[in-house]
Amino acid sequence: MGIHDGHREKMRARFLTAGLDAFADHEALELLLYYAIRRRDTNPIAHALMERYGSLSAVLEAPVEDLRKVEGIGEHAAILLSLISKINHKARLADARETMLKSTEGVGTYLLELFAGLSQEVLYQLCLDQKGKLLACKRLSEGSANTTDLNIRLLMKNAILTSASGVILSHNHPSGIALPSQDDFNTTEQARVALNTIGVTLLDHIIVADGDYVSMADSGFLAEF
Repeated sequence: MGIHDGHREKMRARFLTAGLDAFADHEALELLLYYAIRRRDTNPIAHALMERYGSLSAVLEAPVEDLRKVEGIGEHAAILLSLISKINHKARLADARETMLKSTEGVGTYLLELFAGLSQEVLYQLCLDQKGKLLACKRLSEGSANTTDLNIRLLMKNAILTSASGVILSHNHPSGIALPSQDDFNTTEQARVALNTIGVTLLDHIIVADGDYVSMADSGFLAEF
């Protein structure tokens, strides 16, 4: 057993004993990389990832192609890192099948969890039945830290396929505050008009930022259209 093997065993034992809360962010990455990089010290690679991206969440949200630019990160390691957040989000969406969203507070709580850890702007569509049951949560688009594009065709397709009676749009402002911009108003109006043509109501557009959210419906903005 080499020096790195002994260190790895200690790290694994520490995780099994104390859990991940006992690890610094770079140590958690170091441990994760053991399962993609067999015979190399992953500590400097973990430090390089944190230095490049600035946070653990940003590392896990980084594209595979960009991760591979970090020395020591090959295809297997890049895919493993990228899978973590994607599997987590997939599991959250699966859990949403029996979710009831009957109030702004309930929707806000659900969305804060959904957007937790995202470093880029993402636009989601929540499809609801008449009783407020969440039929589906669909990712409509994702972009930079500042912008996303609304795909009207996909928006309408999701509503039709789920037999939704109402839709809630939501996106995040990763580097801003939870207040709608002019682009947000334009997106909301486009969505409202499109959904009306198929008999579906746009119930709300909620902006999430920094652990907070703003409902355009509760704020009176939807009534202005």
